[in-house]
Amino acid sequence: MNLNIKAKQQNTFDAIVIGSGISGGYAAMELTTKGYKTLVLERGRNVKHGEYPTAHLDTWDLPNRGMVTAEEKAAHYFKQNRLNWWVNEDNKPWIVKDDEYPYDEVERFDWIRGHHVGGRSIMWGRHCYRWSDIDFEANLKEGIAVDWPIRYKDIEPWYDRVETFVGVSGQKEGLKQVPDGKFLKPFPLNCAEQHLREKIKEKFPDRVLTPGRLANLSEYNPEIHKGTRGSCQSRDRCWRGCPYGASFCSLSSTLAVADETGNMTLRPFSIVSEIIYDDSSRKATGVRVIDAENGDVIEFYSKIIFCNASTIGTTAILLNSTSDAFPTGLGNESGELGHNMMDHHYGMGISGILLGMEDTYYYGRRPGSFYIAPFRNIDENSRMDYLRRFGYQGNARRGSNIPNGKLGTDLKEEIFKPGPYYVSITCFGEMLPYHENKMFLHPDKKDKHGIPVLVFDAKLRENEMKLREDGVACGIEMLEAAGCENISSYNSATAPGACIHEMGTARMGHDSETSVLNKWNQIHNVPNVFVTDGACMTSAGTQNPSITYMALTARAVDYADKQIKKGEL
Repeated sequence: MNLNIKAKQQNTFDAIVIGSGISGGYAAMELTTKGYKTLVLERGRNVKHGEYPTAHLDTWDLPNRGMVTAEEKAAHYFKQNRLNWWVNEDNKPWIVKDDEYPYDEVERFDWIRGHHVGGRSIMWGRHCYRWSDIDFEANLKEGIAVDWPIRYKDIEPWYDRVETFVGVSGQKEGLKQVPDGKFLKPFPLNCAEQHLREKIKEKFPDRVLTPGRLANLSEYNPEIHKGTRGSCQSRDRCWRGCPYGASFCSLSSTLAVADETGNMTLRPFSIVSEIIYDDSSRKATGVRVIDAENGDVIEFYSKIIFCNASTIGTTAILLNSTSDAFPTGLGNESGELGHNMMDHHYGMGISGILLGMEDTYYYGRRPGSFYIAPFRNIDENSRMDYLRRFGYQGNARRGSNIPNGKLGTDLKEEIFKPGPYYVSITCFGEMLPYHENKMFLHPDKKDKHGIPVLVFDAKLRENEMKLREDGVACGIEMLEAAGCENISSYNSATAPGACIHEMGTARMGHDSETSVLNKWNQIHNVPNVFVTDGACMTSAGTQNPSITYMALTARAVDYADKQIKKGEL
């Protein structure tokens, strides 16, 4: 008996954070700096900042010119290979193998995962755009799904806080649909992109091309950008892992700060199977963990729990956390847990050649692209016959001369002469929060750890298809306005998951009858469990979502801290 009590004491913390990626790292930093002894659980292997095996390799150092062989893809990446571009030799260390973690599909779902400390924060796209009330009010105004329980004023100071720490480069534009933030100097547009900006604005005043707002330290201030960080070297190898700590990643920033406090215990190879709920207190008491290395089942206990295992990982844990009070999953009184699956959709783009600038060039690389902010369905003057919006990311680069009919020295000389500027833009569209789009636990199949296999049933629908057509048409208009030639376009609808912006499945709302979480990201009737990753989202917006996850996380930790100090949590 005494031994059991001692073991429980050793496994008891003030707080538990499930997941170590973008939002989990932020939760860990905020909790530990407030003095909470915090256990961070990561289902995958341990990785330390700097342990990035391909970070310093050139293209010619990689096997097969950086391409994964067809045989390896067929054996280990057969679902992710449907994307064609995703799995490569330079980012392969961060990608989960499909054959090791299977899942089922009613409708195709491209599930991209990173099971390691740092999660997908190692290889994310780093674009950071604030939401506005155009996004937070859309559901209510359109009668779609449920109303967000927060507005821009509720999260604005948390955007300020997070952007300052993260270090977001960008340019203020005064756009109400993507509010300006606390920006470092932008990575500038090159001459061709500046030409695009001016010509597009000349013909379409509501369409603004701006430098991408990126979580790359264009300016480094060690008093603000704490951890193990430094200035961006513009190597454009961010998804391999940044050894300079300039590309924002939980390993070099939030987890590093949390570790310095002495209040963090990081436990890799720890698969959370469920959250333990106590009927008498009506609170969660801890989590049940399967050790991925030896299969041992261990319980850890805490006052509060932050769920940050990613949209899908968090909801899988909640669905598997059943009790007499919650027979279909923790907090699932509404029946909405697992539903309202969203992602952004792309597979639509436009390209062309910009002639007449052969006497110009640009120096070096850049860690991101330009951005064209949403302009449809912003106000009454921009209403369309579909709902919501799209935005664009792209670039202009001088290509190579590939002459026909030349060989030897003549060919070599011509190849080294820069060709014209090639412009390419990709369109990203918003997906509505349909109740029918869902994930659920397979009733019979289990994975190698004995946890139910996930099943996905989500797809794009009529509204998304209309949006896509307009997104491509507007892109063509803009390249024509800029004077591009040989313009071409494509529109091949992607499956949910492909954009790696999956959201929803444990949405925020005003009550437990229609949603899982309240305005503070608490499970309605389990007040010591918070969900601040993508699962909490009530709609999807068009903006890359990670900066919003971090802002919601910082806000939720602040609220939890105040409630605990008041004795109300």
